[in-house]
Amino acid sequence: MTETLHETFARLATLDRDVVAIAWLSLRVSLSAVAIGLVLGIPMGAFLAVTRFRGRSALVGLLNAFMGLPPVIVGLVLYLVLSRSGPFGSLGLLFTPGAMVAAQAVLATPLVAALTRQVIADAEDHLGEQLRSLGLSAPRRAGVLIHDTRFSLVTTALAAFGRAISEIGAVLVVGGNIDGHTRTMTTAISLETQKGDLSLALALGLVLIGLVITVNAVAALLRGHAARAYG
Repeated sequence: MTETLHETFARLATLDRDVVAIAWLSLRVSLSAVAIGLVLGIPMGAFLAVTRFRGRSALVGLLNAFMGLPPVIVGLVLYLVLSRSGPFGSLGLLFTPGAMVAAQAVLATPLVAALTRQVIADAEDHLGEQLRSLGLSAPRRAGVLIHDTRFSLVTTALAAFGRAISEIGAVLVVGGNIDGHTRTMTTAISLETQKGDLSLALALGLVLIGLVITVNAVAALLRGHAARAYG
């Protein structure tokens, strides 16, 4: 155990090439997926919060259910879609970082949309009547409420990032865990633990925890600063 810990911290201290490469790929994939999830999910959630139409309750229920999508099922569906015989096989995305981004984005988007809907719905309860009295259309009301709750939506982004960066099932299926190409921190931790290279697995685990803590800390600082500056 002592030797493993020594090797682990030696890898971190020397910025081991494998650790850095795997961590950087994981961060790029997850941030890209979260960005897609925010672009798609925030408008979707805001729309559901400010509009009323037939079937809305069922759609909200479905969206909430999609928050718990099993990652391996998402990976399997994307595998079939991106395989050579699939409708998007000609794009050649299977076993590439692009496929991994797509998998994580599919998982992050429903989460973002559902959490955004709740945040905007709460704001709508307080400000909706006033905004409607101004004659604002639903899209404009959604835009105003998104801006008004922008600091609260930081939490939504953090939840999406946590979902993406810690995901293993879907990225393993569509990425293939190829060394130097599609190996993320979670898939590498699983593989290296099975191989017995505990120092690399533990080093990656510490980096993963450090990244999550750092992103949350930076987001909290930015949110606090913005709230003080803009109210």
